[in-house]
Amino acid sequence: MTTGLHPGGQPQDPRPTGNQALPRQERVDHGALHADNRTRSAVITARAAASFDPVGRSVATARSFVRDTLQGWGFADIVDDAVVLTSELVTNAVVHAGTSADVLCLRSDEGVRIEVADRYPEREIPLQATAVNMGSPDREGGRGLQLCAALAGRWGVDYSPTHKQVWFHLDLPDRPVGTRTAGPSLPADLLPLADGRVRVAVIQIDRVGAISAWNEDAEDLFGYAAEQVIGKPLTDLAAWPHTPGTSTGIVEALQLSRWEGTYGLRGASGRVTPVYASHLRVRDTGGEPSTVCLLVRDHERAVLQTPLRASATDTTTSSEGQATDPFEVFIGSPAPDDLDGLLQRTVERARDMLDGDSAFLLLATDDETELEVRASTGLPSARQRFARVPVEAGPGRYGSARMPAVHEDLTVVPGAVPLLAGTGMRSVVTVPLKVEGRLTGSLGVAAEGPSRYSNEEALRLQFAADRIALAVESARLGELERLRRGSLSFLVEASDLLAGTLDRDQTLALMAQMTVPTLATWCAVYTIADQASDPYLSYVLHEDEERIDGLKALLSKIAPPDPVPTPGARVWAAPGEAAHQAALRTSMRSLGLGEPASVTSGIGTTLATAAAVGGETVVLPLVARNRVIGMLTLGKPSDEHFRQEILELAEDLSRRAALALDNARLYSERTAISQSLQRSLLPPDLPHIGGVEVEVIYRAAGEGNEVGGDFYDLFPIRDGVYGFAIGDVCGTGPEAAAVTGLARHALRLLAREGFGGPAVLERLNSAILDEGARSRFLTLLYGELWPQEDGSAMLKVVCAGHPLPLRLRQDGTVEAAAEPQPLLGVMEDLELYEQTITLDPGDVLLCVTDGVTERREGTRMLGDDGLTDVLTTCTGLTAGAVAARIMRAVERFASDAPSDDMAILAMRVPGLPRD
Repeated sequence: MTTGLHPGGQPQDPRPTGNQALPRQERVDHGALHADNRTRSAVITARAAASFDPVGRSVATARSFVRDTLQGWGFADIVDDAVVLTSELVTNAVVHAGTSADVLCLRSDEGVRIEVADRYPEREIPLQATAVNMGSPDREGGRGLQLCAALAGRWGVDYSPTHKQVWFHLDLPDRPVGTRTAGPSLPADLLPLADGRVRVAVIQIDRVGAISAWNEDAEDLFGYAAEQVIGKPLTDLAAWPHTPGTSTGIVEALQLSRWEGTYGLRGASGRVTPVYASHLRVRDTGGEPSTVCLLVRDHERAVLQTPLRASATDTTTSSEGQATDPFEVFIGSPAPDDLDGLLQRTVERARDMLDGDSAFLLLATDDETELEVRASTGLPSARQRFARVPVEAGPGRYGSARMPAVHEDLTVVPGAVPLLAGTGMRSVVTVPLKVEGRLTGSLGVAAEGPSRYSNEEALRLQFAADRIALAVESARLGELERLRRGSLSFLVEASDLLAGTLDRDQTLALMAQMTVPTLATWCAVYTIADQASDPYLSYVLHEDEERIDGLKALLSKIAPPDPVPTPGARVWAAPGEAAHQAALRTSMRSLGLGEPASVTSGIGTTLATAAAVGGETVVLPLVARNRVIGMLTLGKPSDEHFRQEILELAEDLSRRAALALDNARLYSERTAISQSLQRSLLPPDLPHIGGVEVEVIYRAAGEGNEVGGDFYDLFPIRDGVYGFAIGDVCGTGPEAAAVTGLARHALRLLAREGFGGPAVLERLNSAILDEGARSRFLTLLYGELWPQEDGSAMLKVVCAGHPLPLRLRQDGTVEAAAEPQPLLGVMEDLELYEQTITLDPGDVLLCVTDGVTERREGTRMLGDDGLTDVLTTCTGLTAGAVAARIMRAVERFASDAPSDDMAILAMRVPGLPRD
């Protein structure tokens, strides 16, 4: 394969060289490849063309063709982008479309234009001006146009009757005018040593490796006249250093587009002269390829040596003559910074080096018992990525990843390399990656044909693996460190979020939202109420909200996973199988095929739902306090698997989530019991009293409390007589609520037994004192109400240490309606008396607890006077409106939430209706 360096003209036929997989020899169709040549404003200064057969290894050959062409043109700045784009477009043609591909490289003063044409124009390609979805960048195929849009300055798609052509243009970066590279000023004794005149031998080698030109400096250096050597192979004169395991010779070096290094030439005297050489592969206007070799004495290498590679060359020059860093030669420069990029370039270079159809690289897990696929090329990466194989698959050398292995034909030993099952690969060579004797990974190259590899290829691949193992291990450890830091940060944040709520539903939502999409594509949480209950599907989440309903419908139709307490993730195949069957039924119905009723009544899911759960699904138990309380289910879409690091992180999260979920369950149960008991302490619905309006507002302090230390009651004693009470037990919470229940029930019982107000309170005082250490003092306003026929109401009240009731008259005046008496629960002998009050039509009696009057804002307190001021504004209002206005005033008095229980009881006599 050659590169055209002539301006304009017909691209020449590519010719095969060496034993590499080379493009097909054919002439290029101008009409198909550059029909829009007239639209190019830049002058084409050079062009190179090649055609590639529809086989997998053509992609690697195309990459090498573009790389060598651009490096030969001196465009190293854009080589990487051009190679990536060409690789994607050629893959689309030869792999996905199954046609041959024509690649044309055009050089101009503006940059480089590369055109890739195939012979399958029927495929639909989106135009640049059309807003279409080019697909997910994570998919194996369909990335060529996305990369063109991202990397190229201009790109487009052209059609002809026989070809479809995708082209892209890469602009050259601005280069500073003037000096390209320079070194510091040095003293004369530090300058490179040379003879009186530096001689640069110029030798030209033709297509077959014979010398076709020999200048005078070559005669001086080696002692041969031109006529003595012209026509002879250079290999007759070269003393080439054969590096074990690489099999690179002078013939291979002369076929490269550029080469620079050290070897020796035998002179006429028979002595070998060490030389430093720079080779450039060119072709003349007739298309004939040749190699121009510039040679100087080795100690004068500074004349030819590329300054940017001086450090690598100097540090790696050995007695065997190896002049470049083996790692840089294999992996390229600069080496990728990220692990995935380094691994991907490694497998691509390994495939190219051995002329394979595919390559793969596996990294060892922490316990070194399994190998995990981390990079591949030429294989269905979506299916193979993160798949695991055991380190020791079987007995003997060929069953272990710790030793190099060559399999000449996998069809003879099926299952020898499980990773390649069903891929069409027949021969494979694998070598271990080791660091300080420890297995860190495995590198393999495979081919579609049998008997492609021997021990020589294994040695070459092992030589490369030894050079990259340390870099790969260093990058892997760096990735693990970043992953562990990210995992720790993730778990800390998750713990804070889970600890911030005791609501069960919110805990379930947080569990799902923390896993999707960070750990999985979709998530389902099953809960188990008790040991006798079956798992219940409580929450479902998918990163695509439109698929949640379909996913929930699918999971609700299949049996939940078994609640196994064994820690760790286990694979659950039921969702994938059910999705596959459902998708099959959906497809059959869409085709109008007849189905039995039992089939059509199955899961009505969509193909999108089936694809969403078609990958790996794992189940992690939610274990709290030695009991399985649920299962956390994580899933991936079709052909995707979980990494071990992700599963370990999910397991840590499941332990934290299980404890948070169980705490929320316990809190919900306790709250439900507490609220049930508290509701039993509240009075039933207020009775309707003819001729009297009654309104009650009650607020218990504390979260989750419905009853506290304040209480109220209104109940019928006998016909036409009603009892009412409002009281305040010392303290708040359940302890105060217990005394509240005692007081309320005792009041009803004693009043209905016929006791008057003082007798009722005296007996209640004795009952409170009988509680002993659990007793609490109590303030209480108790009274009896008699509605009168004239529209008024008579009340008999006893105010035992409670805030005095206030009476609002129709003229707006407010006065206390009773006198204070001793509170209950302090003294055994009480002498209480009752007072009679008559409420005229329009009057209001307001009874409150001290939580109302003692409402504070800093040093200010509402107090009795503040309550009186608010009540004076309530003239003419109903009992409900009076109670509501009092409560608003209390709430607005301070910005903080009330810290004490509050109860408001308002009674109003509206008067007789007019005739």
